[in-house]
Amino acid sequence: MTTIQRFHANERLAEMCVYNGVAYLAGQVPENTQDNAYEQTKEVLGLIDKLLAEAGSDKRKILNAQIFLADMQDYAEMNRAWDEWVDRHNPPSRATVEAKLAVPEWKVEIVITAAV
Repeated sequence: MTTIQRFHANERLAEMCVYNGVAYLAGQVPENTQDNAYEQTKEVLGLIDKLLAEAGSDKRKILNAQIFLADMQDYAEMNRAWDEWVDRHNPPSRATVEAKLAVPEWKVEIVITAAV
């Protein structure tokens, strides 16, 4: 049986679990809630980079991205940050939906699944 690795875990959740060569990231959200959607997205993508690096992976190996926006009016600004960041030669499958996020100041939350 393959071991499950849990990163940055507490009693409620782990920021990332790795099992059988796949990294599953919890929803990543911005710490700076005063920023606009573009800046919040850039911050979240940076957090994703750090977690993937801990697992021995990177954005080229992302299989799927689920993006939750508090307001679809921010779609263009989120995409601007995403397009600057994503590996255009290895883009993941992706879905973007509008959702009420847990903290009203969050504009974006991103969930990632990646190969390790």
